[in-house]
Amino acid sequence: MAKIGDLLRIGRTFSFEFFPPRTDDAQLTLGRTIAELEPLRPAFVSVTYGAGGSTRARTRDVVTWVRRETNITPMAHLTCQGHTRTEITEILDHYRDADVHNIMALGGDLPSDPADIRPSDYTYASELVAEVNGYGYFSVGVAAHPEGHPRSPDRATDRRRLADKLRHADFAITQFFFEASHYVRLVDELMALGVDKPVLPGIMPVTNKGQIVRMAEMSGTALPSWLVERLNGTDDPHEIRKIGVDVATTLCEDLLAAGAPGLHFYTLNRSTATREIYANLNLSSMH
Repeated sequence: MAKIGDLLRIGRTFSFEFFPPRTDDAQLTLGRTIAELEPLRPAFVSVTYGAGGSTRARTRDVVTWVRRETNITPMAHLTCQGHTRTEITEILDHYRDADVHNIMALGGDLPSDPADIRPSDYTYASELVAEVNGYGYFSVGVAAHPEGHPRSPDRATDRRRLADKLRHADFAITQFFFEASHYVRLVDELMALGVDKPVLPGIMPVTNKGQIVRMAEMSGTALPSWLVERLNGTDDPHEIRKIGVDVATTLCEDLLAAGAPGLHFYTLNRSTATREIYANLNLSSMH
């Protein structure tokens, strides 16, 4: 099974992200979505990780299932928040035994309920990157925030921290954003710090107005005024989804023209918007 770092050295990658389902019905929906997206031949798929612990086992189960039952390369998200070194060792041992070669090493957010906060032997994602690297087995990715991490005091500090992480990782994947200039600035600022590792832009097609507003607030992503105006011009769910696909298609075109090493789609466990963007870009013919 391929390592993502190796795939990026060969050429552009197109990939999808899922979240672990919380119910059996949601599990079936995700299974259908993966089946619908597999013909697009993604370079890899990633599975997110629950901060509060409720979906952590499901992340492992989904990643292991993808590795065993499909031809897709999976990447498991892993957070240092709420983990002891012993727990991280057990998780990494499991993935190594399951022939999973890719880990997304993240800091993670504190659970919203204080009762769910668990002991942690790690403070920063960089510590988890070092732990995973110690295995000499995994390709390691880290998160990047084109508009700056919401907890960073300023963009310059954010870039220095990201550059430090990337020096020890193989690649980064960004939080979603809506204007290519944010991505170009991020890459240029990393280059100025001497870091040229691949940075994959994360693409979130708007499919629900209220949902994207909430997610943007949580992630520190700005909703541009031109996008807000377009979305506020209609309450028709079909029209909103069409706007979202059109906006994402244009963003992808701009990013590929700017030299992005690939595209990473946040699917929200649905395939339709991603498949439409793929068709608009004619991506199936590009790999």
